[in-house]
Amino acid sequence: MGFSIVVSLGPNTSVDLAQTLDFLATDPATQSIVIYMEGITDARRFLSALRAAANTKPVVVLKAGRKAAGSQAALTHSGNIVGSDEVFDSALRRAGAVRVRSFTQLFSAVKCLASRYRPVGSRLAIVTNGGGPGVLAVDWLIELGLGLARLSPEAAAALAPHLPPVATLSNLLDLSEEAGPDHYRAAIAACAVDPDVDGILVIYSPKLEIDPTAVARALVLASVDIGKPLLTCWMGDEKVAEAREIINGAGIATFRSPEAAVDAFGNIASFYQNQQLLQQTPPPLSQLAKPDLAGAHILIESVLAERRKVLTEMESKALLAAFHIPITQTMLAHSANEAMLIASQLGYPVALKIDSPDIPHKSDVQGVVLNVLNATSVRDIYNDMMATVRRLKPAAQINGVTIQKMSGMKHGRELYIGMVTDQPFGPVITFGAGGTMIELIDDRAVELPPLNQFLAQRLIMRVRSAQTLGEWRGAPAARLEAIEQVLLRVSEMVCALPQLREMDINPLIVDESGALAVDARVVIDNTQPSLHRYDHLAILPYPSNYTQEWPMPGGGQYMLRAVRPDDAQMLQTFVRKLSDQSRYYRFVSSLRELSIPMLARYTLIDYDREMALVAVCRERTPGEDGEFSETERMIGVSRYIANPDLTSCEFSLVVDDEFNGQGIGSRLMLSIMDVARHKGLSEIDGLVLVKNAGMLKLMKTLGFQIQTYAEDPDFKLCSKTL
Repeated sequence: MGFSIVVSLGPNTSVDLAQTLDFLATDPATQSIVIYMEGITDARRFLSALRAAANTKPVVVLKAGRKAAGSQAALTHSGNIVGSDEVFDSALRRAGAVRVRSFTQLFSAVKCLASRYRPVGSRLAIVTNGGGPGVLAVDWLIELGLGLARLSPEAAAALAPHLPPVATLSNLLDLSEEAGPDHYRAAIAACAVDPDVDGILVIYSPKLEIDPTAVARALVLASVDIGKPLLTCWMGDEKVAEAREIINGAGIATFRSPEAAVDAFGNIASFYQNQQLLQQTPPPLSQLAKPDLAGAHILIESVLAERRKVLTEMESKALLAAFHIPITQTMLAHSANEAMLIASQLGYPVALKIDSPDIPHKSDVQGVVLNVLNATSVRDIYNDMMATVRRLKPAAQINGVTIQKMSGMKHGRELYIGMVTDQPFGPVITFGAGGTMIELIDDRAVELPPLNQFLAQRLIMRVRSAQTLGEWRGAPAARLEAIEQVLLRVSEMVCALPQLREMDINPLIVDESGALAVDARVVIDNTQPSLHRYDHLAILPYPSNYTQEWPMPGGGQYMLRAVRPDDAQMLQTFVRKLSDQSRYYRFVSSLRELSIPMLARYTLIDYDREMALVAVCRERTPGEDGEFSETERMIGVSRYIANPDLTSCEFSLVVDDEFNGQGIGSRLMLSIMDVARHKGLSEIDGLVLVKNAGMLKLMKTLGFQIQTYAEDPDFKLCSKTL
């Protein structure tokens, strides 16, 4: 392993980390990128560059200077329990990069990620000739949350005759100390074809009768037919040195301890999983019913007008209701008699809670009583609660006591959803176990908004309390879709309301019928309006606001929208259908289709620094059974990429030959210029081949200045002030 370039950035350099990543992402001599860093200033700029780099090659990050969780000034549970380091982890996951915790892990990860194979899961098969090292590897595998791959009964039965009689295959593949080169080769071959195996770790412990170099040569021969990650651990020193050289010479990663090898597999498994997250480009609003944004803004403005930052429970729940999050009916009582009247109207049993902007955790001052069964108890509890809170918090402003009917969810699980504002990554959504002891339980996961269903599901599954959501001792499984919808609604809130600073929904009670927000607390701030929407987010949402419908001259319609990662196959079909001349005019190359890296580069884009608008129409195509189905067809693409000066951009345009002359190219160019103008860019330019008369005519029609390109007479430079 060598270095193509080493860059050291200090506080006085004119080049920052994001610019360096931009360069390395396109550097053909760089196959992987290793980053050591201590802090971030511009989170969106950093993530933008990191996502672009990780989309083309493996990126491994070692960050020092981890912070202790929480803030002493926090006004919610979210602010107390969420630390910057776990937010950084979440940001790296969304960017598609891998984080390591030590200098040793840094280069082990790079060594594995530089291999040509990627895992499609986290199940590792362990092949060993020693039980002890194998068990150590399994222990560490479980510690890291990875899975031990087991051969299917059929595969194990087929392999057994080719192994020593004492070999065991029930969990790890312990070939026994009698195992020689042929035994190893047979076991590796069995793992290579088993669909339940995502990676293979081969461990060799020195044995007197077995030649380690012969086993190494057998492994190298077996590796030729393997299409999944292969890692090795040749234990020992001088006696296995030659074997290690043989393995390294074949480009296979080898380690000195089982734990180090398992660590390395964990890193490449994380890389694959994070690459899946990188592909997610959620819109700011889900496909659910539209929220009442006007009502939410009015509520926030009224609170800020009173020079308050902490919403009452009633106001917090009203804000949740504006985004269609189910809430318990809650009413505020200012006296014991009023409390009894409200309780009678709602129906027993009820819950009583102190209402005060100065008391973030009601239970700390005995400000919560549940399952109150009658009017007499309501009166007594109201009076006792007010007296106790005034004694414990004499300076607190007390609005009264809220009354709400108990949820009645017999099999309800208490969960927690919240948000906190991180410096520098901005809003962060949190999820985990709920209740009054969430700080002590320490069971949470965090994710940067915006979310989609895939990200919401991954967020739920990352916490330990997810295990409580299935069927358990007669209790039916909780409705996961209801939790996902609340997470998506919270994501909508965070995207649409930059004034949000902290939020707790605790508890969110969920059972087989749905989810219900029982208590909520929201903290806001008077954020100055930004020039661009979503400036408060570290990851820009999918720009659905650029979607337009336009009529076809010959009838029908076509849609203009921003490109998505799942457009890759449609883009490939579009390029293949272009004439040789059109492909050459666009790519200045004789290519007939796009390579996989090019497809990824053109469809998974960073909307903050570039934009690609695609024109798509719907057409009916016959299936194998003769039935017709409607499919989308790409008929044109316009694109700009911002230049390093961040004031100008370079454009490109191509239209399906079948649809030339119908105004689609003109509409694509006008729309991409509108987007560039909206982004604050002041100039757009591009190079057009002199032979491309149609494009030059369009440029002239759109008011571009057309000049001779001094560096190459085959091109014209077309530019326009936006």
